[in-house]
Amino acid sequence: MSLLCPETNPMESIEVIERKELDLLTVLMADDDADDCLLVKDAFKESRLPSDLRCVEDGEALLEYLYRRGKYSDSSLAPHPALILLDLNMPRKDGREALREIKSDPELRDIPVVVLTTSMNKADMDFSYGLGASSFITKPDTFEGLVNAISSLSRYWTS
Repeated sequence: MSLLCPETNPMESIEVIERKELDLLTVLMADDDADDCLLVKDAFKESRLPSDLRCVEDGEALLEYLYRRGKYSDSSLAPHPALILLDLNMPRKDGREALREIKSDPELRDIPVVVLTTSMNKADMDFSYGLGASSFITKPDTFEGLVNAISSLSRYWTS
């Protein structure tokens, strides 16, 4: 299906993406705390953003997912994320190393990365923004605070 775009030459058309493809925003969360992943999943539900939250346990698994390696080699099981939520403090490969690798790769650098961490350290914030993080959010202390943070993220990244 195509539509004519009134602001351009009427001979040019744009393809319209089927609605079902727009229904879910794939969000990839890298966090070693499974409880945090569950809380964020619940916060997305509360915020009423149609999303497909995928969780990985560390920076190494995050990169395996993004590069489609190992158990993530099937793209139907590991869809390309529209947004990455990244904890900084994780085992194996921490969020700082993963962020550096993501933002230095031309194939990945355009994926928005939101650092979602317990850190309140200004040096972590400056470092993250310096590497190209789109946002830096300190994890709220309450579920209500998390829902508010996810709702704000939802409005920002889907408008």
